[in-house]
Amino acid sequence: MRHNKKRGMKLGTDASHTKAMKKSLIRALFENDRIKTLDQRAKAVRGDVDKVITWAKKGDIASRRLAIAKVGDKELVREVFEKAAQGMWADRNGGYTRIMKLGPRKGDAAEVVILELVTEPVTPKAAPKAKVTKVEAAPVEEAAPAEEKDAE
Repeated sequence: MRHNKKRGMKLGTDASHTKAMKKSLIRALFENDRIKTLDQRAKAVRGDVDKVITWAKKGDIASRRLAIAKVGDKELVREVFEKAAQGMWADRNGGYTRIMKLGPRKGDAAEVVILELVTEPVTPKAAPKAKVTKVEAAPVEEAAPAEEKDAE
């Protein structure tokens, strides 16, 4: 895969075909909530999907117009904006997509993945407990009784 600094991955095609392919993949993902595609294509589309959802969470008219330009379907953008307004991604600050690897394709060994929208709520990670080692704990416990013996 060639990489163009301004536009990102070329995906083996010219710029207009890459743009059309990305638009088609984004549309399919929002319609079906999950698509099976190649790894490089999924990685190339993931950022654009996250942008559209971020615009949907913002919800103003400028964001809606940007999303329509990116997706190319007014009705689909309306549905995405409604989902965002209902709080589907309210507790999530990014990472709206998940890529699960399926393995190599039989014909050409290209890496096939499932790209899906993440819909479950964020579960906060538990705070790590402070580690107390035996070396640190031993002197503290022994020092207290020694002081009491001196006081008697």
